[in-house]
Amino acid sequence: MTKRLLAGLFGLFLSALVFAGEYNLTVDRVQIDTGDFIKEGIGYNGKSPGPVLRLKEGETVKINVTNNLDEMTSIHWHGLILPFQQDGVPGISFPGIKAGETFTYEFPVAQAGTYWFHSHSGFQEPDGAFGAIVIEPKGREPFRYDREYVIQLTDKHPHTGDRIMRNLKKMPDYYNREQQTVGEFFDDAKTKGFLNTLKDRMAWGDMRMMKADVEDVQGFTGMINGRGPEQNWTGLFEPGERIRLRFINSSAMTYFDVRIPGLNMTVVQADGNNVQPVNVDEFRIGVAETYDVIVRPRDAQAYTIFAESMGRSGYARATLAPEEGMEAPVPTMREPARLTMADMGGMHGMDHGGMSHGDMNHGTMSEMDHGDMAGMDHGSMESMDHSAHGNMGTDKQKPNDPFYAQGSGITPEAANGGKFLSYADLKAQNPLYEEREPTREIELRLTGNMERYTWSINGIKYEDADPIRLQYGERVRFKFVNETMMTHPMHLHGMWSILDVGAGEWNPVKHTVSVQPGTTVFMETEVDAPGQWAFHCHLSYHAAAGMFRKVVVEGGPQSSQASAERVTNEGEGV
Repeated sequence: MTKRLLAGLFGLFLSALVFAGEYNLTVDRVQIDTGDFIKEGIGYNGKSPGPVLRLKEGETVKINVTNNLDEMTSIHWHGLILPFQQDGVPGISFPGIKAGETFTYEFPVAQAGTYWFHSHSGFQEPDGAFGAIVIEPKGREPFRYDREYVIQLTDKHPHTGDRIMRNLKKMPDYYNREQQTVGEFFDDAKTKGFLNTLKDRMAWGDMRMMKADVEDVQGFTGMINGRGPEQNWTGLFEPGERIRLRFINSSAMTYFDVRIPGLNMTVVQADGNNVQPVNVDEFRIGVAETYDVIVRPRDAQAYTIFAESMGRSGYARATLAPEEGMEAPVPTMREPARLTMADMGGMHGMDHGGMSHGDMNHGTMSEMDHGDMAGMDHGSMESMDHSAHGNMGTDKQKPNDPFYAQGSGITPEAANGGKFLSYADLKAQNPLYEEREPTREIELRLTGNMERYTWSINGIKYEDADPIRLQYGERVRFKFVNETMMTHPMHLHGMWSILDVGAGEWNPVKHTVSVQPGTTVFMETEVDAPGQWAFHCHLSYHAAAGMFRKVVVEGGPQSSQASAERVTNEGEGV
């Protein structure tokens, strides 16, 4: 056998390896046991979460999805860069997968890192239709570890997604279990004075809002890898090992503050992209985000992975231990978070049940002493700049984070007084794109009506909005202006989001960007993916209520344009 023939056979063998990835998923009705309650949900291959899909950078995968439901379904590969026809959004990317049918996704794996997949049909995702994706890189990682675990977080609620949405439409605070009490009023009166406290409550009442409006949906059980706090998922280790924890927030609505008492965490990856290592004691993971951290437990003892909701209404818990059955103390949740007037800095775009910005008496508000509102000029609220680089002042009560409004009631702090991760800490390990000036800027105001529970972009709901049209090859700067008092994790499908943290070419690359109340955040996008894409808030009930857009990338390969037109004609809605 000649050398040339051997080389040819070896090449065919390598080619077969590259194209060898084929997986089968079924979409099923499943039972979900949280330890607090058992409910019927939707899962993959008979369970929720579904299996961890382990892919390899550079291969082309086939994933056969069989729909065993009696309704339409879909799967979106969250954060993966792929042809738009494989993105899995009914009515935008493809028609969807009908009951009883099998659809085969096929796409090249163009990246490495930690990602996840979920349904993009109705409320199937909050009902349990999600799983994890781990992609091995072609080369070596820039950090060392001895073993790894996926830590997939979710907020499982006894009610179905459809029922939750109906209740929120009827009464927006239906699931708010942290409303202020008479006792809290008198506690505030002792420290801030009776009249100041009374004025403060009256101001919030006039806006038909509450300081406790941090989370839309409470009463959930936090889960890690399909287990509730009492079921205690456990990952084993040998003392001295470096452990990579791949955190994925698959929640419908819940932001988690994550810490492991007794262990320092080194953040090495954000949304699947390597970052320059950051040592932290705690981090906040937004809905749909992923963070990879390295920990190194040196002692033969158990450690609690504690993920506490941002509003302090629930938590998820798991354990790292050298042996099964070992446990560590579970921390007590901190006091519930409360919004401040600083979080309402952009409220001129918020429709508070029919009250417009012009109806507000800013002179009265500016005279009020709201305790932690010192230094704010409420008489000129429209001119306030809560941009990522405009909040560098120091607050008396909380450390400043440039991605939160100065004086915000939800600015995170580490439970042990140590380092809490900020977006400002994230720097790319290696820039994905060359730095260049954007061709234009697009402003996206995040807006809503709390009384009606409608959420929108630029005051327009998805069904009434025109698509955002981009030109293939341009670089667009998106300006997010959050004019609501809620945090919105904004997710652009199909293209990377370069978050502006002021680091120039080292700005981190993400697929989901959280925009805090009363702030302005910038991101840039290299428009390098032709076709049609979804762009939306990843809070399930916000997206369903209208905070959603279709993005059309014009130009590029003609075949993509023809496919986009065909999907538009065949689509059955998102």
